[in-house]
Amino acid sequence: MDYEYAPLRLPPNVDRLTAAAQLAIQAEFSGWELARVRLFRDGTRQVMLRRRRINQPQPGLSY
Repeated sequence: MDYEYAPLRLPPNVDRLTAAAQLAIQAEFSGWELARVRLFRDGTRQVMLRRRRINQPQPGLSY
């Protein structure tokens, strides 16, 4: 399978629950899934999101 990746860096002042909520929103509305999380000593989190690459453009959100 072919995936596209999106790196995301969360600052140390973002707590675990807030980070989980942000990632859940991305997963639900944009089709991203969690590929990897790295936690650094200073509290910074480096997150790698991935989703399957498709040939058709995905529909955008309507307001």
